[in-house]
Amino acid sequence: MKKKILIVNANYYKDVSNALLLSAQKSLPKLTQIKIINVPGVFEIPVTIAKNLKKFDGFIALGCVIKGQTPHFDFISQASTQGIMNIAIESKKPIGNGIITCLNMKQAKARKKKGAEAANAVISVLSQ
Repeated sequence: MKKKILIVNANYYKDVSNALLLSAQKSLPKLTQIKIINVPGVFEIPVTIAKNLKKFDGFIALGCVIKGQTPHFDFISQASTQGIMNIAIESKKPIGNGIITCLNMKQAKARKKKGAEAANAVISVLSQ
């Protein structure tokens, strides 16, 4: 059966998000129907998934948060992760969390395969 997957891609750091997106797309089975919605940052991912819950079988959240000199990193990372987890539990639909949290851009660029890991997690849960 063909599964419908929504990828919500936070493209604040375009190079990183494009690499995560490519990684995720390559990991999804050929019969998967994919839609991509780009959002400005990871904070917008949970609400975008929530607005599209009834239209898709699973979701992949992609983005990057890089630690700066203020606590903003902690608030955004925790809020987006908690929002995604709440939606997944309440809806009983899989959401692959491919949001990477890094201390610098070098770490972010080295973790581009996290998109594939998030995609594989969704496919694994959908096939249960």
